[in-house]
Amino acid sequence: TDERFSHLDTCFCPLTGGYLLYYPPAFDSYSNRLIEMRVPREKRITVAEADAVNFACNAVNINQTIIMNKVSESLKSLLTEVGFNIIETPLSEFLKAGGAAKCLTLRVTEPIIPDRYAVVQVESRTIRMEGHLLDSGLINQALDLIVEGGGSFKVLNFNLGEQRQSTSLAEVKVSAPSHEVMEEIMSQLIDIGAVVPTEDVQDAKLEAVEQDGVAPDDFYVSTIYPTEVRVKGQWIRVQNQRMDGAIAITETDGKIQAKCKVLRDVKIGEKVVVDTIGLRSIRKTESREKRNKEEFSFMSAGVSSERRVELVVEQVAWELRQVRDRGGKIVVTAGPVVIHTGGSQHLAHLIRQGYVQALLGGNAIAVHDIEQSLMGTSLGVDMKQGVAVHGGHRHHLKTINTIRRCGSIAKAVETGVLKKGVMYECIKNNVPFCLAGSIRDDGPLPDTQMNLIKAQEEYAELLKGADMVLMLSTMLHSIGVGNMTPAGVKMVCVDINPAVVTKLSDRGSIESVGVVTDVGLFLSLLVAQLEQLTSPYSVAKA
Repeated sequence: TDERFSHLDTCFCPLTGGYLLYYPPAFDSYSNRLIEMRVPREKRITVAEADAVNFACNAVNINQTIIMNKVSESLKSLLTEVGFNIIETPLSEFLKAGGAAKCLTLRVTEPIIPDRYAVVQVESRTIRMEGHLLDSGLINQALDLIVEGGGSFKVLNFNLGEQRQSTSLAEVKVSAPSHEVMEEIMSQLIDIGAVVPTEDVQDAKLEAVEQDGVAPDDFYVSTIYPTEVRVKGQWIRVQNQRMDGAIAITETDGKIQAKCKVLRDVKIGEKVVVDTIGLRSIRKTESREKRNKEEFSFMSAGVSSERRVELVVEQVAWELRQVRDRGGKIVVTAGPVVIHTGGSQHLAHLIRQGYVQALLGGNAIAVHDIEQSLMGTSLGVDMKQGVAVHGGHRHHLKTINTIRRCGSIAKAVETGVLKKGVMYECIKNNVPFCLAGSIRDDGPLPDTQMNLIKAQEEYAELLKGADMVLMLSTMLHSIGVGNMTPAGVKMVCVDINPAVVTKLSDRGSIESVGVVTDVGLFLSLLVAQLEQLTSPYSVAKA
């Protein structure tokens, strides 16, 4: 790939004993993958650019002796360490002709040793992609995935849509140096909507589960995208779509069912999809106008702390209002920072006004919310004055003790102990919640689920049917929620740390957006914007 190296022997030099002297940047990803497969790491000697442009690889190797142009001390040391004797000779004038020592010799005897030639089976498959391939960048993304994954491609056919609303069709031949590399490439291509041509479609490969909680080797790892699997000649839609699961196939009374399962839930008697054959992701092909109407209009802005928060809040408020008014489901996953930054009253307002249908979080958000409600502090800091109070570091423990004495958060509300706050509104408005515990939790509260597996199951149950998810300053809980949530659910991640927002928003889903800002500020602006949408406009009197 580098024009400075016009011949292979200027950047690639096999040596005695199975060693290889070469310059990796001169090769593309596919070629480098082949080299790495054929030559063990300890046998590969890479050349720095300074030595490469002096054609260090254009050397003559006779047994343990290497004759070459002047090279760096570091390269000589590498070669000497593995037993080679280096003879340098100045060949700077010959470099002008495009070669060095090797190009100045003619080997008249070249023994052929068959067992030194590895056999690499190149595997090829054809994929088909249809849609707005150019304006969406899908075709570029697909070709990049192939090359970066260590494969190569040949575009067999490309029919460009004749009009603005027309879709395009592409057929691409994908080649890879091994089955493992091909499977890795194909799994990524399936994620972006690539399918196998109809004439090449086969049933999915299935292997039986031999031990509860253990999938077969090479099982297909599910993604957030709607997926179908071909079994006995028919395409079956996968249920409970989620990230990082296995696809289990069961058949009862002739009815075939495919379901995403976490590894611990696969059972003996089920069959699991392995390989990528017989799988396809379902992607809608829509006009640009329709896509712009149905998606967040601010999605193209990506994650940025420079964007005006007010503009993002306006869009989020509009989406929340639409989801609520049509009877949809909004799930909030929140961390204790919501309480520390003064967002408790605003989140409580959202719950009271019907904008939250489920709340997910940890022990901490409930503890500090109730601490603020009972004692006016959060982590011992007075929420009105912003200063630590004497003995405040014990307030959260006293709060936990109070709720434990009551028996639960609900009983604390019933008995009048708890009279306001986020958890109070959840109880009063029948909003289900799950508090997932961790090893660092104090107490914990009686309502906190300390069984991790049960907590994950409760999270997954509360996320079913969600139309929108708000992730408010809690990285760990939000990552878990993101893995459980299929594509198509609109997600808004808010955090003051740009790295956290990027990690949570970059799920490959166009329905997610990140907002870098203080979560307390975000919630206050969101409530204010919703009030404007809800309240009638006042007309000034003359």
